Amino acid sequence: MNSAPTMRAISQDVLGGPEVLREVELPRPEPGPSQLLIRVHAAGINPTDWIHRSRPHLFLPEPPFVLGWDVSGVVEATGPGVTLFKPGDEVFGMLPYPYGHGSFATYVVGPTRAFARKPAGIDHVQAGALPLAALTAWQALVDTANVQPGQRVLIHAAAGGVGHLAVQIAKSRGAHVIGTASEGKHAFLRGLGADELIDYRTVDFAEAVRDVDVVLDAMGGEYGHRSLATLRPGGLLVNIKFRGQELHAEAARRGVRVEALLVEADHAGMTAIADLAAKGKLVAHIAGTFPLAEAAAAHALGETGRTTGKLVITMT
Repeated sequence: MNSAPTMRAISQDVLGGPEVLREVELPRPEPGPSQLLIRVHAAGINPTDWIHRSRPHLFLPEPPFVLGWDVSGVVEATGPGVTLFKPGDEVFGMLPYPYGHGSFATYVVGPTRAFARKPAGIDHVQAGALPLAALTAWQALVDTANVQPGQRVLIHAAAGGVGHLAVQIAKSRGAHVIGTASEGKHAFLRGLGADELIDYRTVDFAEAVRDVDVVLDAMGGEYGHRSLATLRPGGLLVNIKFRGQELHAEAARRGVRVEALLVEADHAGMTAIADLAAKGKLVAHIAGTFPLAEAAAAHALGETGRTTGKLVITMT
């Protein structure tokens, strides 16, 4: 009789809509060298989750698999060589993207340096909402663009998961922040510190905005091409939606730059995010929470594209 410990998880056997997600019981993983076993308390949902759930061959092989990259929880055990954390420590972070997925489960294993200590002043739901989206914003605005005080930063989909955190990170750097969002979300974004807001449904941002130093494009498609016109000479467009080389060629003709960013697990970045969160300068807006068994409903809501901020799955 197998007495190995097990865990609850959300898995899928085929690609498809939210209905393919199902709760299963799987063997609990064991931490290897330089790894943590984390008892998950909360795991944020990101667009990449429903994209991988439904589309073939984006990054992952064919199912079955357990999705989820965001983690907030408690260290249950450590593998050989770990010195940063001990069992009982509260941590949060992003499993290495894209191949380290698996946080929609009650336990997960990940590399020690993908995590940082969870600030004592925020709960697991808040911490679980931050990692992938905040790291994306941090790596775009700080590591890639090196945003400086007084620079003009244009953030598309400013009320979205990445966008609303990017607004706060840019403001923490002293930037002048311009955001695109529907008019009904402008008051929310002003509360986060946005300096100018554009209702993309009634105003053409490509005509209304000029002399931007950095654009963070979470939309892709024609948004990238239109955004090039807003940049000052030497300005930078950071694109987190991979597109073809024609955007780079057009940027070169205009005397501006384009960088395509794929978020990476990052201890230093998570530590910086933890510091901002501890100081109250970075807060994830929680659009809703769902117990693990209702992961399909969370996916369905997220896919509408109408939520403000982040959705989070809780394990308890």
